[in-house]
Amino acid sequence: MPHIVLDVSRLLACGSKAAPSGIDRVEMAYARHWASAPEGSCTFVAQAMLGDYVALPWRAVCGLIASLTSAWLQGDPAGNQVRRARRLAVALRWRVMAGMGQRPLARRLRAPGPKTFLLVSHRALDRERPIQAMRDAGCRFVPLIHDLIPATHPEYARPGQAERHLRRIRTTAALADAVIVNSAHTEEALRPHLAARGTPPAVLVAPLGIDPLPAPAPALPAEPYFVVLGTIEPRKNHLLLLHLWREMAAAAERTGARVPHLVVVGRRGWENENVVDILERCDALRGTVRELGQIPDREVWELLRGARALLFPSFAEGYGLPLAEALALGVPAICSDLPALREVGGTVPDYLDPLDGPAWRAAILDYADPDGAARKAQLARLPGWTAPRWSAHFAMVDRMLAGLAHESFRSVPRAAAPGWLRGRPLRSGGATT
Repeated sequence: MPHIVLDVSRLLACGSKAAPSGIDRVEMAYARHWASAPEGSCTFVAQAMLGDYVALPWRAVCGLIASLTSAWLQGDPAGNQVRRARRLAVALRWRVMAGMGQRPLARRLRAPGPKTFLLVSHRALDRERPIQAMRDAGCRFVPLIHDLIPATHPEYARPGQAERHLRRIRTTAALADAVIVNSAHTEEALRPHLAARGTPPAVLVAPLGIDPLPAPAPALPAEPYFVVLGTIEPRKNHLLLLHLWREMAAAAERTGARVPHLVVVGRRGWENENVVDILERCDALRGTVRELGQIPDREVWELLRGARALLFPSFAEGYGLPLAEALALGVPAICSDLPALREVGGTVPDYLDPLDGPAWRAAILDYADPDGAARKAQLARLPGWTAPRWSAHFAMVDRMLAGLAHESFRSVPRAAAPGWLRGRPLRSGGATT
């Protein structure tokens, strides 16, 4: 294995977060993976304001990892873990701004042996110079690309994000020695951009994992409810669900029928004024739709365990961690029919067009009914699904990193090289069955 240089800049910005985003979770998983390895096998780094990377104290980073993990997993009502994480993150950021870790990093990069620089958060990937400096110092460069949504669906991104993301992809195509992606769908979207380089970098398709979760769902509560989980932003399609719930509430006033509840979990994102207006001002939804914001993982899991289903009506996804978590808990899911979600869920969920309101309404009403046929059919399919695990993800990544570091990497004939060396994606069958 090479010596790993892992950028944890994103974690330093997470010191005050009560709950993580999807990319936060991935950088945390990588940090935990190498924090559990011998100290000399990895150097944690962060990027200073001018772009240069500096080394961080191992023990301080491990303390930040432990505090954030505890706060995000268990919740932190007294705020002790969040306060500790904030103190550690502030101290580390001051160290970065002062450039205090530049000399230690230079010494480690001058040491003999192979080295690989891992960047798994997209953070500052649009800036070539710092990454080129790491390569000039002897590091292979391996980024993890989560999706190409800002470039392929700019209508769902903030202004300017499409061009910025394309710069990230151009940096990847120009400088990466290998690339990790979370799904075959992401690899397919990325491949044309890599083809501009004479010899494209190798691509490893390694599905993201989830940690072991509590036991499957107990008996359902008497009051049926559904959960939608994710940042409130246009591509997540919360608007569809809110309009459906308003229609169901209006119908219930006429007929006296009961309306299932909808629990909205996730922080408010960008360009979501219509959704926020409905959440805050629509009287018809009071008592049936509840917005919880970001909450600790354990509370999310408890909510999911009692839900009739997870609702996942997105217009675009690069992966689907909420879907994996729901199915791992034994909870059915109704999803948009997207390639990335099918990679995670296989044949288990019910997949619908994200624009087909009547189909979503019919499915929701079926799942709200204790005797609903569609929900029973999905529960019968669930035992055949296998949860993706971080252990499987890192087994694939470690094999790729070891191969990348091997002395014969550049001299292996492409026809005889392993699939990932020839630029063909290495696919895992562990996420679905």
